[in-house]
Amino acid sequence: MHEALMDKRVVELDSEVSAETLMIAVERMVRHVRQSAVAGGLSTAASSAPGRLGREGPHRLTELARAEGASQPNMTQLINRMERAGLVRRVADPHDGRAVLVEATDTGLEVFRQRRAERADALRLLIEELSEPEQRAVRVALPALARAIQDRQAGQDRS
Repeated sequence: MHEALMDKRVVELDSEVSAETLMIAVERMVRHVRQSAVAGGLSTAASSAPGRLGREGPHRLTELARAEGASQPNMTQLINRMERAGLVRRVADPHDGRAVLVEATDTGLEVFRQRRAERADALRLLIEELSEPEQRAVRVALPALARAIQDRQAGQDRS
């Protein structure tokens, strides 16, 4: 009985260490890939908002700030700078004439596409450094994790 309990603790410990090791690896990979994107001269933080606008379409400033985990004053300053650079513009909300939406301009969308291509290239180069079995594992694991995230978010949206 005691051996079975010890074996279970070892497995749990291995899982915890593995999860921590994986988390460190994911953080390093994300940091490396994000820092590889330089198009538009935007910082990593500043590129997140136009990336969201490029993927999801126009947002109200308050929604964009909430989604990006930023304060509304900070998001307003960022949007003002990006508007001056021609990356975003403010437009009337077609559903509420009092509200304003922020949308990416064609220039902003092009910068978004360039940054995404730069990040994809950085990830591709990393994967090419792996052995063939490791490459296959990554090509299976990353989409599986993305699906799990999407399923989790869809479940939260229904709640």
